[in-house]
Amino acid sequence: TEDPQRKLILLKYSDGYYTNYMQDRTRFHELDFSLEILNTSRQDRQLDEYIVSKGPEEKVWQIQLEVYEPVSDPSIQILIWVLANGTCNITLNCTAERGDNVSYSWGSGDTSTSGLCSHNSSLLHLTYPLQNSSISCSCTTSNPVSTHIITFNSSQCSYKQAGESP
Repeated sequence: TEDPQRKLILLKYSDGYYTNYMQDRTRFHELDFSLEILNTSRQDRQLDEYIVSKGPEEKVWQIQLEVYEPVSDPSIQILIWVLANGTCNITLNCTAERGDNVSYSWGSGDTSTSGLCSHNSSLLHLTYPLQNSSISCSCTTSNPVSTHIITFNSSQCSYKQAGESP
């Protein structure tokens, strides 16, 4: 014979009364029938079942619980910096130290530079004439629970930035 399936029951509700078996971990809200999980952690990621029994009939819903660490404030690093013939060539890397399932995107609020700044990864390659000092590109780091934005300004493309004298 096979081992029977074992399930941990968090809460049982019947005829207007409920028993919360995990009072230190969950809070039941009777007004909207929601179950709040307290002090969630990554270990709480699991497949849960919601079962409603009425007479001989039982309805079962399976719910995948996901727990995400919020994205930390991002930073931008200049990986490649080349100034030649009045053109600035830069490769930028946007990173967040912490966070689960982080996605990166680049953009600009300025419609004249939006194409230059548009990219969906942590890396952005920029090439632009040095006299155009008004370019700014923003990196957005996000996941399902948080979003952060940091902006790089093209005025940072200078000899001083590269550690050389003018």
